[in-house]
Amino acid sequence: LVEAHPHLGGTCLLRGCIPSKALLHVAHVIAQVDDLATNWGVQYDAPVIDLVAIRQRKESLIAALAGGLAQLASRRQIRVIQARGSFVNSTTLQLQGDDEAIADDHTLTFEHCIVATGSSVAVPTVWQTDSPHVMTSDEALQLSKIPSSLLVIGGGYIGLELGSVYAQLGAQVSIVEMADRLLPEADKDLVKPLHKKLSQLLSGRIHLSTKVGELTPGPTSVAVQLEGPNGATSESYEQVLIAVGRKPNSQNLGLENTAATTDDAGFICCNEHQFTNDSHILAIGDVCGNPMLAHKATADARQAVAAVLAESQETATGHDAIATGATGNPCIPNVIFTDPEIAWAGLTETTAKREGIDYQLAIYPWAASGRAQAIGRVAGRTKWLIEPDTQRVLGCGIVGPDAGELIAAAVTAIDQQWTAQQLTTSIAPHPTLSETLSGAAEVFLGKAIEIYKPKRA
Repeated sequence: LVEAHPHLGGTCLLRGCIPSKALLHVAHVIAQVDDLATNWGVQYDAPVIDLVAIRQRKESLIAALAGGLAQLASRRQIRVIQARGSFVNSTTLQLQGDDEAIADDHTLTFEHCIVATGSSVAVPTVWQTDSPHVMTSDEALQLSKIPSSLLVIGGGYIGLELGSVYAQLGAQVSIVEMADRLLPEADKDLVKPLHKKLSQLLSGRIHLSTKVGELTPGPTSVAVQLEGPNGATSESYEQVLIAVGRKPNSQNLGLENTAATTDDAGFICCNEHQFTNDSHILAIGDVCGNPMLAHKATADARQAVAAVLAESQETATGHDAIATGATGNPCIPNVIFTDPEIAWAGLTETTAKREGIDYQLAIYPWAASGRAQAIGRVAGRTKWLIEPDTQRVLGCGIVGPDAGELIAAAVTAIDQQWTAQQLTTSIAPHPTLSETLSGAAEVFLGKAIEIYKPKRA
C-alpha cells in the first residue's frame, strides 16, 4: 500500500466525512438547545464556544480512527510505504519519499495496481489566492477561528454543511449559488424544507442565481463582486469559503506511460469491474468518477478486488458482486448531513424528468407521523418512486432528521426490487420515523390508517 500522507484514511477520514460530521454534531446539538428554548420552555445559558477544545476533540477522533487503520494493516500483514508513486510502465511504479522501506529500491513492480488517489478541492483560477481570508473545505475543517462574517461560494452539500457549522458557532454566514436553487442535483421537494430552515438560520442570506466575480483580498477582509437578479454589487466579508466541487487526483501519476486513459474531466476511465484500458491497472473511488462518495469507493474496491482475484475480466462477474436492482446500476445512497438531513437512493424525480422515465409517487408527509409530531419535525417527508406497470420501487427520497439512517432500508428495498405491496408487509416499530417508509407505500395503495386516500382501482 503506497500512501503519501503519514496517516491512513484518505480524504474521508482526514479532511472530509469524519471531521465534518463531528463538527455537524456540535452544530446540531446547539440547534436542539435553541429548539428546546423556543418550543419547550427549557432555557439554557448561551453556549460558550471553546475552539481549542473542539479542535482537540476532532483531531483526537481522527487520530484514533487513523491509528485503528494502521493496526488493521499491520495485523493483515499489509506492507505500507509512505511515498508518492508514478507509473514507469504498466507494471512498475517509481516511488518518491523518505520511507526507509524504499531506501535501497525506489521502484515497485506488480501484476495489478489499484489506483485510489481520490480527489482534491477545485478552485477556479480566478479565485486562487494565498490570502488567509480565502479558504477551501480543507482549511474550514481546521476551525482556526470563527469569523464575524463568512461568504460560502457554492450551494452544494459541502458548502451547506460547513456553512451550517460556522453559523451555529457564531459566524454571520451568507451563501451564494449560481443555480436557481440550493442542491441542484436533489429533488426540489426535498430541498424546500432545508431551504426554509437554513433561511431562518442565516436570516435570509441565501443568494440564488448569483454569480461570483473577482475576489479582492485585503488586510482584514475580502471584497467580493456579486452579480445577481438585482444587478451587480460589491460586498465585504472577513472570510470566504470556496465550495464549488472537487477534482480527481489523476495528474502526475505517470498514466501516460501506460495504456490507462482519462476523460475530459480528468477521471480515469474504467469498466464495471474497475479495470482501466490497461489490463494491469484498476481505479476506484473519486479518481474514476462521480458520485464522489466514500461508500461508493468502498463498493468500487470490492469490485476491483473480486476482478483481480478472478484473474480475468471475463470471469469477474459473480465474485462479491454489488447489487444492481431494477435499473441495472448499483444503488448508491446520497446523504446531505444538514438540518434537516436529505437522503435519496435510486431513481430521483430530477433524473426521471430529465430522461423521460415514467413513474408514480408514493408520499408520506411527516405531519402524519406521531414520532415527527413528538419531536417537532413535521416538515419532513418520505417518498418512493414507483414503476407504474410493476409497482416496483425505483427510488426513494427523504428529508428530515436521521434521513441518512433511514435511507439504508430503502437501498435494500430498491436492490431487492420490492414492490409497493411488499413494503407494507414488514412491521416497523411505533412511534418511529421508520414507519414513514412503509407508510408511504400504504398511502400509495390506499391502505394507510392515519391518512385518508381512496384505494387504487
